[in-house]
Amino acid sequence: MERFAVPAPTLARRMLGWRLVSEVGGVRTSGRVIETEAYLGPEDPASHAATRKGRTDRNASMFEGGGTAYLYFTYGMHWCFNVAAGAPGEPGAVLVRALEPLEGREVMEARRGRSRDLTSGPARLCQALGLDGTHDGHRLEGPPLWIEEGDAPDERRIGVSGRVGIRKARRWPLRFFLEGHPDLSGGKAPPSDPRTLPAELHWIHRPGSSIRRSTSTESA
Repeated sequence: MERFAVPAPTLARRMLGWRLVSEVGGVRTSGRVIETEAYLGPEDPASHAATRKGRTDRNASMFEGGGTAYLYFTYGMHWCFNVAAGAPGEPGAVLVRALEPLEGREVMEARRGRSRDLTSGPARLCQALGLDGTHDGHRLEGPPLWIEEGDAPDERRIGVSGRVGIRKARRWPLRFFLEGHPDLSGGKAPPSDPRTLPAELHWIHRPGSSIRRSTSTESA
């Protein structure tokens, strides 16, 4: 699982174009990753790892090393899917915010009860692919849930912004997306501002970094 053993910002950008595949109830569904957000360890106040207790029952999968599925329940009704990043014991995760539907569209429509916006949002894509807490902690190497590498998108199509729906560190440049894609999620993304990063995270936007800032104000 070496491809996942990198810092969360690197993995979040790298995953664009990869395929998330589920086999739930004997049915295969999949989607192409088009939008992600990176969450770091205790140094990131928006991360689930930024707690006084450190590792907890809820966030344990973040500490299990890159390539571990981390699913959490939010708002008392929705599941969100993340991929743990980095080395074991060093928490970090990539939230998958949107997919382009590929296989099993009819199944997705039945699960969602609609034919539009099937995977354009963290909760929507979990419902469409049949993901829930039973998949938390699963290593993403095979059924019922795994990730396949895909063709990297054109660099010019990759946008960067602040993160959606959070209050702390919301303008850190940690949301990555394919600009103009019709299946992007619907939240309002703030513009990124690298100046808000703490000194130890300036590597994310140092000169020559492959992670660039986008001036796009496109919503998540």
